[in-house]
Amino acid sequence: MDEEKLIPINDEVAIPLAELTFRFTTSSGPGGQHANRSATRAVLSFDVAQSPSLTEEVRARLLQKLASRLDKEGVLQIQAQESRSQVQNRELAVERFQALLADALKKRKKRRKTKPSKAAQEARLAEKKKHGKRKQDRSWRWG
Repeated sequence: MDEEKLIPINDEVAIPLAELTFRFTTSSGPGGQHANRSATRAVLSFDVAQSPSLTEEVRARLLQKLASRLDKEGVLQIQAQESRSQVQNRELAVERFQALLADALKKRKKRRKTKPSKAAQEARLAEKKKHGKRKQDRSWRWG
């Protein structure tokens, strides 16, 4: 992957690959000597709080939406260890990063308050009356 490459997130935001840092460690799970000796797990780090390619509005939105996934310094970390290949895990981590940021930056539709229709209200009350009558019929008459 070349350092000048931009990772598109949405129409307005693209992150340069140079802003992402990768660390490689040994993967967990079975795999014998190969897994114990090879650093194939990819850990992608992206500094949301200090990234020069984000506008203040986008940065604030990401800091709010991804708060549970960020550390104290505002760094996002994503792990990938599905493959035995370091290159594939790195690509997988980038794909997850792209999807996560795109989802966090989607504008959510504002909920419009609605009222139940008159018929729905009447049906609900009729069902309540029916249920209450059924319970009442079970009670004192069995004596």
